[in-house]
Amino acid sequence: MTTIGRYQFSGTLFRKYIAPFLSVVFVVLLINGLFEIVFLYQDHRSSLIRVQREQAEGAAAKIGQFIGEIERQIGWITQLQWSATTNDQRHFDGSRLLRQVPAIADLIQLDSAGKEQLRISRVALDVVASQADLSQEPAFIEAMAKRVYYGPVYFRHESEPHMTLALAGAHRDAGVSIVEINLKLIWDVVSAIKVGERGHAFVIDAQGRLIAHPDINLVLRYSDMTGLAQVQAARATGTDALAEPIQVASDIGGRSVLTASALVAPLGWLVFVELPTQEAYAPLYVAIGRSGGLLLAGVALILLSGLFFAHRIIVPIRTLHGSAARLGSGDLAQRISIKSGDEFEALADQFNNMAARLQESYANLERKVEERTHQLELANLAKSRFLAAASHDLRQPLHALTLFVAQLRNQVEAAERARLVNRIDASVAAMNELFNALLDISKLEAGLLVPEIAEFPIAHLLRRVEMTFAEVSRAKGLSLRVVQSGLWARSDVILLERILLNLVSNAVRYTVEGGVVVGCRRRGGRLRVEVWDSGPGIPEEQRQNIFGEFYRLAGPQAPGPGGLGLGLAIVDRLCRLLGHPIELSSTVNKGSRFCITVPLAAAQSKFMAPSVVPEVGIDGLKGRLIVLIDDDKLALEGMGGLLEKWGCRIVAVCSQEAALTDLAGCDRPPDLIISDYHLSDGKSGVDAIKQLRDVFQAAIPAFLVSGDTAPRRLREAQVSGFPLLYKPVSPMTLRAILSKLLHSHDMAGAGQGQAMPRAL
Repeated sequence: MTTIGRYQFSGTLFRKYIAPFLSVVFVVLLINGLFEIVFLYQDHRSSLIRVQREQAEGAAAKIGQFIGEIERQIGWITQLQWSATTNDQRHFDGSRLLRQVPAIADLIQLDSAGKEQLRISRVALDVVASQADLSQEPAFIEAMAKRVYYGPVYFRHESEPHMTLALAGAHRDAGVSIVEINLKLIWDVVSAIKVGERGHAFVIDAQGRLIAHPDINLVLRYSDMTGLAQVQAARATGTDALAEPIQVASDIGGRSVLTASALVAPLGWLVFVELPTQEAYAPLYVAIGRSGGLLLAGVALILLSGLFFAHRIIVPIRTLHGSAARLGSGDLAQRISIKSGDEFEALADQFNNMAARLQESYANLERKVEERTHQLELANLAKSRFLAAASHDLRQPLHALTLFVAQLRNQVEAAERARLVNRIDASVAAMNELFNALLDISKLEAGLLVPEIAEFPIAHLLRRVEMTFAEVSRAKGLSLRVVQSGLWARSDVILLERILLNLVSNAVRYTVEGGVVVGCRRRGGRLRVEVWDSGPGIPEEQRQNIFGEFYRLAGPQAPGPGGLGLGLAIVDRLCRLLGHPIELSSTVNKGSRFCITVPLAAAQSKFMAPSVVPEVGIDGLKGRLIVLIDDDKLALEGMGGLLEKWGCRIVAVCSQEAALTDLAGCDRPPDLIISDYHLSDGKSGVDAIKQLRDVFQAAIPAFLVSGDTAPRRLREAQVSGFPLLYKPVSPMTLRAILSKLLHSHDMAGAGQGQAMPRAL
């Protein structure tokens, strides 16, 4: 008789059944634990190697893209035949290439005979038509034979790695372009790879020489890595991406490491990512110890549970096991029936409740998955449509602009030149319209527009609509009827005006015959502003989509070229911002009606319309000293030339330091400062303006220009307090803000320039 606590077991029964059973369970758990440890070890190592290989492949891809992008950039200047271009044009294209590709240190262009025709360098003087014979240089010979030549890695000034890249044109008369590439970016890529605490990555060239390593001293010593086993195996493997002959080896310091590599095509370089094995397996050893402790605890628990509860729970557990297995297999309609009057019956009831909830949750989950999948599909379609439409709408005027400029270059007749200039101006206006619409979307997404609610007569907006579109409607042969009203509304007058102008613009654009009616009516305590048209109408299935960005109706419902597809998207967002519901009703081939519901206000005796500071003439700008700061030389030259034609005195510089130098001899502060938002060396135009104000101890009027319309940049500019114009800036807009700031400053004496009027 075996006694444990107050429970007694027959010795024979214990030895015959319970002890062997518990022994088998112990052995099974022990074997399972050992197998789990072995598999955990293998999976852990495989996972580490896989991660390292992915890091190596990612770094190799970045390096390959880096070289490939440079090759693509120099390709466009290599295709030109020497007989069809001038040295000046070549020099201009080469200088622009060096600005666009900072990694290019030197550019050499050879004609088809190997004579040097152009040499541009970042550290030396440019040389044009030196006629130096470089026909025997490997770069020229290999490029002419194979079209592209990748030179070996070398170091300039014993510090920065460089390589030579030569590219031959498709036509033999195009010659060869040779560039010297600064490979510092490769060191940046390698240094950014984090592998554990002590892991690292490095790059070797085709000869096995170290060219990038977190320890730059190893690179400067021209370390030869061919003695490492992993390097030898990787070089022998070649381009077989599936082979990984060595996973554990010794690094250059003799430590045991996990290693993975990737090939940088087409340079023949190799990227290695290594992690010390001691660090790699440390979490595994901890996990093994923890698993062992849990295994022993589990065995002890099983022993006690088997002795005390085996005879009391076998039947209910069998029932629960069978039913739970059916639930696990997907039979959620299965219910467990146990009538024991104890916890097992309660557990069975819980299983049944859980099965019911799972069945309900599963049905809801399927529905949610379908809804989410549909939403993702719509989001992907909207994104693709947005990118395609934006690219199309930008390329159209840019394509026309390119052709007009080409015609203008060879045109000598004054009348024809004037016509081309007008067409160029129209193309620029089309691009500017797209940029302004995208800027509107960015401002709305950034949450920068804060409505200024006021009470005003709706007739003010109706008159603005009539003045804006009367002439356009007559030109199209349409009737425009604006029904005046004496009612007053409560809203933001500028934003509501923008909504109505967009709606009427769409109506006039898409209406071929008939006309457009704009009016309003009272509905209880609300005012409904309505825009009717006799256009093609909007099909039922497209009515929700028309409020998306860059969505334009297709087919017979959308005659003509159409707009940008952003007007109704802006209308929808402005309505949501103001809390004004918008309704749409439409009949195909008969017309559409848009209705905006606005709070009604009590009529008042007078109304003060938003003031607009009148623009002064060019004479008001003559003799003004204006500081112009922009690190883009073309933009600096363009704006400086325009201001000089208006009679301004210009200090045009690329940095705030240069501005201080050029203004050192001035006996008075400048009249105005214009600065680009982004300047070189990570500085901003805000800093430049503040520094000039501090030096002259005067609140000099100033504003910013920028081509960055990101929501974050919009918020930063708003915090700075300086007006911000977005490139491209039209001459009319430029002259308007110059006139406003100078006029405000003159009126206030030494007071600070005011901000521009609020606009969308």
